[in-house]
Amino acid sequence: MREFWMRLMSVVVIVGVILGYNSVLEVRAKDEEIAKLNAKIENTESLEDEDSKNGSYKDGTYTGEADGFGGTVKVEVIVKKQKIKEVNIVSADGEDGSYLTMAKDIIPKILDVQSAEVDTISGATFSSTGIKNATKQALEKAVK
Repeated sequence: MREFWMRLMSVVVIVGVILGYNSVLEVRAKDEEIAKLNAKIENTESLEDEDSKNGSYKDGTYTGEADGFGGTVKVEVIVKKQKIKEVNIVSADGEDGSYLTMAKDIIPKILDVQSAEVDTISGATFSSTGIKNATKQALEKAVK
């Protein structure tokens, strides 16, 4: 009789473990499905943002200026086919050469996102902020 109860308890424990494991798998599957849906939502939102940014500028050449680390930074922004094609530094009198060299790394970021809303460059924060703000000023003139 004792052996019967031991086997019965073993079966009950095994069934409990299996049921518990299945519920964990079910929760995991639902979490993965939620993550996939969230990724789709984010992708859709980013495409909408991209669509609103792309094509929102008038073609032309625009200039802007802002304060950098050592003085005024002037940039020229070239827009072709309603997209930012080039950001050129026209002058940066008073800027430290090494900071300015590092700060120029912000330009590919601006071209990538088609906006001046990018993070500044660490180690050249003020110089890159000057480029960023000057570009922003130029793009304000290019908005449709």
